[in-house]
Amino acid sequence: MLKLATETMYRLVDFAVAKGLISPIDRPYCLNRLLEVMQLSAPEKIDYQPEEIPETATRYLDTLAECACKLGIIGQSGENKDLFRTKVMGVLTPSPAEVRSEFGKRYADAPEKATEWFYQMCRDSDYIKVDRIAKNQRFFEESPCGKLEITINLSKPEKDPRDIAAQRAMPQTGYPKCMLCVENPGYAGRIGFPARQNHRMIPLTLGGGNWYMQYSPYLYYNEHCIVLNENHVPMRICHDTFVRLFDFVEQFPHYFLGSNADLPIVGGSILNHDHFQGGNYRFPMDEAADKIVLNCPVEGVKASVIDWPMTCIRLRGENREALITAADQLLEAWRGYSDPERSIFAETRGQKHNTITPILRKENGQWTLNLVLRNNLTTLEHPLGVFHPHEDLHHIKKENIGLIEVMGLFILPGRLVSEFEGLTKYLTGQRSIDEIPRDPSPLRQHYSWVVQIAKTTGTELTHEQALEAIHKALADKCARVLADCGVFKDEAGVLAFLNTLGYQKA
Repeated sequence: MLKLATETMYRLVDFAVAKGLISPIDRPYCLNRLLEVMQLSAPEKIDYQPEEIPETATRYLDTLAECACKLGIIGQSGENKDLFRTKVMGVLTPSPAEVRSEFGKRYADAPEKATEWFYQMCRDSDYIKVDRIAKNQRFFEESPCGKLEITINLSKPEKDPRDIAAQRAMPQTGYPKCMLCVENPGYAGRIGFPARQNHRMIPLTLGGGNWYMQYSPYLYYNEHCIVLNENHVPMRICHDTFVRLFDFVEQFPHYFLGSNADLPIVGGSILNHDHFQGGNYRFPMDEAADKIVLNCPVEGVKASVIDWPMTCIRLRGENREALITAADQLLEAWRGYSDPERSIFAETRGQKHNTITPILRKENGQWTLNLVLRNNLTTLEHPLGVFHPHEDLHHIKKENIGLIEVMGLFILPGRLVSEFEGLTKYLTGQRSIDEIPRDPSPLRQHYSWVVQIAKTTGTELTHEQALEAIHKALADKCARVLADCGVFKDEAGVLAFLNTLGYQKA
């Protein structure tokens, strides 16, 4: 065991040197730090032979975690091993000062070179969980609203009951306040809160305030970054939001930046810390064509309603101030707009319901600002939201529809992989289509859906054909999710709203 630990530490140091995480001259220092983490006073004497450097350090980190378990350093649960892996990798991750310095040097050459380096460093340091992300199922599928991107998320590990019990017994520190706070980098973590010794951030100035850029550990698309407020303050869509969007994209013109809405139901999963999401990626919504071309009352701004299930007003132009003015006017008007005939109410019982999801990018010298109208009204018929996936879609998607899904990239729960495998048996004839699953079978919630699929495909498909049929039907469901979330289902409704601002159909 000690010889295996020694060999793995040597290999991990080789990896860090090869990836540029540490300098060759710092090999002895880093080995000593790893010995400290492994609670060893000296390496074992071994006949060490270097090997080809792998793409990621995962194999080495897994081996050291298993060694730590057998040596009694950590417990056997998955979360204990995750905390330990991060502690190990934190030894080999460049310091915050080194990261800021290197990023600044590369940014002076080109913003793309700076983000490319930072992104790769986060992958090499195992902050971005490359091997786990590779487990996700990802595919594109045509739907009634065009091609959608779908990811079935298998990268986040399931909770171990031992960890859940341990978390309940631990004192609640309230530190850091959330996973987006600036106190996270370097934090050792605890059961129920991830370790962050290998986490680094880049400081930014947006709208005259202090913000930070980091990458998502479980990124959902290329260079999926998070831009967060220095202060732990709630999400809020306002004039300053638009200013910060433009400030960021001016600094990183190869990235888009967008914000979740600032209200429950239509907002993202973290509403208590103001933040944006961005990256180097194009989404299905970006390919949507203009559906209604508009004359905009703000000079220098081109406007349209795009051909997308969710109501999205697209503003284009070269003058950022004109675009911000148009966005401010649209947001203010939407905050107070009601259309009872279409179940749109700006406020009920003192609760405000209207907000937007804004997304900005710059291409060929022109800004494109997408403003997606959102409303979080609930009723007895739709207790989770009128403009939210309706109940017949909950077997696929019940959670909030945030920024990423708004743009046509669906993040679906990992349970669907095994459940879809079970459904294929109906379409291949291995199981009679008349056989209703009994509770607590997870297939029961999908039964009426697979019956509908079978009416089109029959029940004599191959396994591959059955999965293809399910994926196609899944894309149709996802398009329905977007349609349910759209506040205006007709042209007359959205034009009636826009007319109040002085927009006219061209």
